[in-house]
Amino acid sequence: GWCVSGCIDGTTGPARHSHRPPTGETMAALLQLIHPPALTDDEVIKQVAQTDRQRAIGMTVAKFRDRLFNHALYIVKDHQEAYDVVQEVFIKAMRETRFFLPDFKMKAWLFRVTSNLCFNIRRDKKRRGAILKTMQRPTSTAPDQYNRVFGDQRQGHILAAMEDLSRDHREILTLRYYSDLSYAEIADALGIKLGTVMSRLSRAKGRLMEAIGDPGVIES
Repeated sequence: GWCVSGCIDGTTGPARHSHRPPTGETMAALLQLIHPPALTDDEVIKQVAQTDRQRAIGMTVAKFRDRLFNHALYIVKDHQEAYDVVQEVFIKAMRETRFFLPDFKMKAWLFRVTSNLCFNIRRDKKRRGAILKTMQRPTSTAPDQYNRVFGDQRQGHILAAMEDLSRDHREILTLRYYSDLSYAEIADALGIKLGTVMSRLSRAKGRLMEAIGDPGVIES
């Protein structure tokens, strides 16, 4: 309101309001405006998708194609089939209407679809022996954990032992130690709870160690 009387200088004018110091929440909001939090790669891609979906698809392909190819190659043991799987995964991604939504977990979805397609190929063709014979080691783009867990010296022995594990155990070991996914990402990729990831991974490591006869073959 307007100050009719009691103003310091005795004149009329707009009422003066005292300025209170900003609260913690207000200060945090102001700081975010000045220094907004850095966006993750996935968030940047999702922002681009709001105005240019095709460009966002291209960014997604560039970010994930090598890791998905190596993941697929490890499972199917055939370069052409791994390439075909990754192509199909990205086609499915283009058709997935939820893919660029804010809460959609892109990475977990891509690895889950890749795993499912690869294991379908293995199941349908029943080529366990041929897979081991045609196995080729992935390129240097594979995660460093591969060298630690599947080293050259024992690689063939470990892979042969993994062939005797259940699909669930092979899959969770592959996601954790080969594709280097976190427990949370594995939970999203497999559609299971975090506690189930931990217990299943523990059982899978135990089975693999029993098959190999070496309790130190896999680190946590």
